[in-house]
Amino acid sequence: MTRPWQPSASPAAIRMRAAVNARIRAFFAERGVLEVETPILSRAGNSDPNIESLTTHLNGPTAGAPGPRWLRTSPEFAIKRLLSAGIGDCYELGRVFRDGESGTRHTPEFTMLEWYRLGWDHRRLMHEVAELVTTVLAERGRSLRVQALSYHDLFDQRFGFDPHRAGIATLRRPLADLRIDPEGLERSDWLDLLMSHRIQPDLPPDTLTLVYDFPAEQCALARLRPGEPPVAERFEAYLGPLELANGFHELADAKEQRARFLADQSRRRSRKQPVPELDTALLAALEHGLPACAGVALGVDRLLMALLETDDIGQCLAFSSSRA
Repeated sequence: MTRPWQPSASPAAIRMRAAVNARIRAFFAERGVLEVETPILSRAGNSDPNIESLTTHLNGPTAGAPGPRWLRTSPEFAIKRLLSAGIGDCYELGRVFRDGESGTRHTPEFTMLEWYRLGWDHRRLMHEVAELVTTVLAERGRSLRVQALSYHDLFDQRFGFDPHRAGIATLRRPLADLRIDPEGLERSDWLDLLMSHRIQPDLPPDTLTLVYDFPAEQCALARLRPGEPPVAERFEAYLGPLELANGFHELADAKEQRARFLADQSRRRSRKQPVPELDTALLAALEHGLPACAGVALGVDRLLMALLETDDIGQCLAFSSSRA
């Protein structure tokens, strides 16, 4: 009988995590990419309306900076400050936190691998993601097929319409059998629902699917490439049906980044969500000058789920959130 004090992961899974972490570090050491550590607590939180942060309060001396602290949802902003200071190619492997994320594929506390490559674009970086994932799986005796296609081609093949131009009525049609409250949903939300409910479940197993060049309204922190229509220089990687990684040809324009942050805040207010303080340190770093680069965040627990062939993320964690 399993008791509440016991780990949720098996000894073999715990050892596998250690081996995967070691392989990740070796992968980047072989390529001269520096490992860094950045703060878990920050005075500014993530403004993305689709991501909720956890907060805490400091009760002791605060070095002149009282107020709440946000637990990072990603090390991205701090790493970009290091890049602006001249650190060069680097990565971080560590814990991140997101509120309201719990289930068989989600947990409030999880391990993220994030790395940045100077002078690269998103297309070049997504192939390094494929190299890393195939290397990790090969060491466990697993082979992997890799396929890459544009966001346009993915939706055109699946639904027969152009996701960059289709109106909301067209996007809603393949979801008609689901009970979805349309109140407040925008094009970007419907595109996300199509990806999560109609495309991801059908992605082939033992295949790393790389999807690139997203619609402009899903740019997040990516550069926009002018054109008709413009596209966001962004990619996502899926291992079978599991979303594994999200990468960008990074936006370096401080003025545009501020505008996106303010738009996020406005959307959060309209949804009655908490509105974190703007990360003025990141904006100052961008004004100083972020070198041209591409960056990506990869969910290590999702990678372990694939290696362990489990649908339950708790089996990849020494102690799941219910046992923490």
